[in-house]
Amino acid sequence: MDVVMLSRLQFAVAVFFHFIFVPLTLGLSVILVWMETRYAATGDEFWKRQVKFWGRLFLINFTLGVVTGITLEFQFGTNWSRYSEYVGDIFGSLLAIEATVAFFLESTFIAVWHFGWDRLGRKAHCACMWFVAIASNTSALWIILANGFMQHPVGYTLNEAAGRAELANFWDVILNGYAWGQYVHTILASWALGGFFVLGVSAWHLLRGSHTGFFHRAFRMVAPYTLILALALALSGHEQGMNVARHQPVKLAAMEAQWETMSRAPFYLFVWPDPANETNSVEFLGIPGLMSWISHGSADAEVRGLLDYPASDRPPVAEVFWCFRGMVALGGLFVLLALAAFWQRKREAICPRLLTALVWNIPLPYIGLALGWAVAEIGRQPWIVYGLMRTSDAVSPVPAGSVSLSLLAFIAVYSVLGILDIYLLRKYALKGPDAQEA
Repeated sequence: MDVVMLSRLQFAVAVFFHFIFVPLTLGLSVILVWMETRYAATGDEFWKRQVKFWGRLFLINFTLGVVTGITLEFQFGTNWSRYSEYVGDIFGSLLAIEATVAFFLESTFIAVWHFGWDRLGRKAHCACMWFVAIASNTSALWIILANGFMQHPVGYTLNEAAGRAELANFWDVILNGYAWGQYVHTILASWALGGFFVLGVSAWHLLRGSHTGFFHRAFRMVAPYTLILALALALSGHEQGMNVARHQPVKLAAMEAQWETMSRAPFYLFVWPDPANETNSVEFLGIPGLMSWISHGSADAEVRGLLDYPASDRPPVAEVFWCFRGMVALGGLFVLLALAAFWQRKREAICPRLLTALVWNIPLPYIGLALGWAVAEIGRQPWIVYGLMRTSDAVSPVPAGSVSLSLLAFIAVYSVLGILDIYLLRKYALKGPDAQEA
């Protein structure tokens, strides 16, 4: 493989390993705020026990996530220096704000929160978790605003003499509607992942009859929250799909394997794309006009096909199509599981089959998030900044062998960190609240 593909693989490895930690940090931070606010308001020691139990899992995940996140940003200098030279004036400002404001704010207050149980009052301690949750979710905002510029570049001018893009309007960049659609969809997915994580861990203990009072109340509390998020996630996904149709129609065409441009485009319940022949080998149960309505809000709207674009400007169709289909299928499953948990939450004996399904479901939101980001990033190819700079022009002038070695090192180190995270989360989640009290 050439240096471009190796650098892409290395960045993908770093991103996907880092994203093992990010969504649970975001999701648990909101749940911890909810629980600790109840403790601060009532003084009920039960809620303090809840915060301490789930807070330990949050700290494990946060600590390992910091390690993977710091190395990720270095790659813009090591592997993508030409990209940094070309759009660093815009992209760098967003990452600088994230690092100097949001990241340091959450890191500071999480330390105060962890060590301040016996040093701060209930309300002051609760305020620390509020700061952590706000800073964590704000940190994600600045990162996604940077990615949103890559997806839909705005607020820049081209300096032909310097050979780079320069920041022209900072407000256009931070008010980028495409980026905000990404952010809302990602945040809702992360919060839903946190809800399913709490439901899954609670389900494991309820199946075994351990700490039933503790985990049944956690289950009852989180079930309606998770259902609301699962439904909101589906709605935000539809809205972001319309964003893609407006700003990246070739990505939408790849997501749906739409080869021909047509009005009243049908939506097929089952499609098997055949990119080699630029067609679909199977199209089954088409609903006329539904694709047009989903994409543009009108059944008569025109949907552009892949054949309208040169082959060199199209993303890999099969990868984008199947990742998108997998994400949508998992989203439907999450709604069904959340709905079942909502109806079962008040029963003294929750259905064992549902509890088993929720335990096995714990890794699936991670997979759903990974598939969604694969659609966003692979679907942008061959552009690193959509319509502005190609990925092949952005890579650093380094030997392929050097990138191969660093890629292997990333895989080795991140595998250890990923295994450690899963091991520690499983260990303390299965021990229950008694381990925290001890």
